[in-house]
Amino acid sequence: MAAVAGADSALKRARVARNMTLEEAADALNAITGGASDASLMSAWESGRRRTGKRNRAGLCQLYRERPEVLFAHQDGAEATSVLESSGTAVVVKVLTRWTDLVEAMVDVAAGAREHLVVTGSRSREKAYLAAIETAVAQHPDLVHYRVLYGPPRHRVLADHLLRLLELRDPSARRNGVKTLHIGMVEPTEALERFFVASETAAVVPLPSFHGAEGFDCGVLLSREAAVGLVHHGREACASARPVETIEAVRALPVRHN
Repeated sequence: MAAVAGADSALKRARVARNMTLEEAADALNAITGGASDASLMSAWESGRRRTGKRNRAGLCQLYRERPEVLFAHQDGAEATSVLESSGTAVVVKVLTRWTDLVEAMVDVAAGAREHLVVTGSRSREKAYLAAIETAVAQHPDLVHYRVLYGPPRHRVLADHLLRLLELRDPSARRNGVKTLHIGMVEPTEALERFFVASETAAVVPLPSFHGAEGFDCGVLLSREAAVGLVHHGREACASARPVETIEAVRALPVRHN
């Protein structure tokens, strides 16, 4: 829900009143929450383009010493529906009914990412898909990659993939002032797992099989409007997650299947 045109939100006014830049506010918030928020996510919260999650709401209330009903009124109001809400099923580009089509579409999303690439879930094991992610990270140094785990990796191939990402990128480095690799694990472990891959232009959401009781071998290919929303969803989830951003931390994760 966007703030009223021409009027700054209470969230932005609280930051400005403390003479903090977006970057400084993000760093201060991360010090409180242990998350990985950044300036662009802070801006999206302030404008109302994205809703702030529970953990970061509590952190911002602590940072700014203000009540949530004041800071987040612009996000919780009853303004008109968003472009995404009004577009309805038009955001679905294609229904993917075969495993081969699903994997191909996921590979295409990863290969086409240039600004952001968000991948969620702890069950990935398709080698072509993981290789496409690694290639995108290797070939496009300005690409910001978020990997959101829901519990430890279920398969050794995913754990190995995380190690390769850390060999390709240093999460502590800042390219042009921007952190370009985020790996986080959502806790508590009973949190509902999400499965999707999203870039700034497209997204794929795997679905339970249309053919039987096992697996996720179908899905939907989504347009830019939905993809942008999922990118923000993944960034928010990663900002609230526990960082797993060293080789030692990844190797310490239990893996269910080798």
